[in-house]
Amino acid sequence: MATWNVNSVKQRMPRLLEWLDEREPDVVCLQETKLADDAFTALLGGELAGRGYETALYGEVQWNGVAILSRVGLEDVATGIAGAPGFPNPEARAVAATCGGIRIHGLYVPNGREPDSDHYQYKLAWLKALAEVVEAGPADQIVCGDMNIAPTDADVFDPAAYVGSTHVTPPEREALAELMAAKDLRDVVRDRWPTDQVFSYWDYRAGMFHQNLGMRIDLVLATEAVASRVQATWIDRKARKGTGPSDHAPVIVDLDVAPDGDIGPMVPPPSAPRGRKRPATLPQNR
Repeated sequence: MATWNVNSVKQRMPRLLEWLDEREPDVVCLQETKLADDAFTALLGGELAGRGYETALYGEVQWNGVAILSRVGLEDVATGIAGAPGFPNPEARAVAATCGGIRIHGLYVPNGREPDSDHYQYKLAWLKALAEVVEAGPADQIVCGDMNIAPTDADVFDPAAYVGSTHVTPPEREALAELMAAKDLRDVVRDRWPTDQVFSYWDYRAGMFHQNLGMRIDLVLATEAVASRVQATWIDRKARKGTGPSDHAPVIVDLDVAPDGDIGPMVPPPSAPRGRKRPATLPQNR
């Protein structure tokens, strides 16, 4: 399975389809789709169905938006987070479904904007409501997506660069820790690569990607029953390269079988398509 903030599925459509053909994931959680559900279906419904994917969508016309693509079943779909606040109205930030026997939550957590802002308080309250939903859920769960929190200082290229910014403040990290404690969730990427520098997001500006000045804010958290099955985890850095990429890279987690092997946290293995031919300092502070 994989999670990927595509930063506009319309803008990323050719790359997304090529990536699906190359990696052939069974389940994909997308964030920042930035399309209403009917527009998403009109744009991608046929292409995804042709690849064997069912879709669970929760979108907006211009902002936010999440989706789950699954070719191993899609049951008990739920949109939103029960009890979560809006800003001021509910936003399309969460979708859940049971895929292959695992309850999967695809999330686009509020950014928080500034530590003293109303949006920051909204983020913390939203995460608290999410923790209650996860705690009440089944033993087999994955909670994944753009969490907009770097769990520790090891998950940013330079902690000093982020002083005074969101994503790294103690209350945000405490909220993430409380979410994980609600169901004993494990950070499966960090479990497998405890000391490696691993990033999933790089700002578009100032050549941050090429200098590998990034953050790890796209997470896959799993209950013990699921985490114990993990064979490989990695960031598909290749998907962040080239023309017109998202500013995030996909995070891939292999359960039971790892067709690309277990070769490193940010090394893009050359997936062999099965049955298809491959189609042809922070910048703002400088």
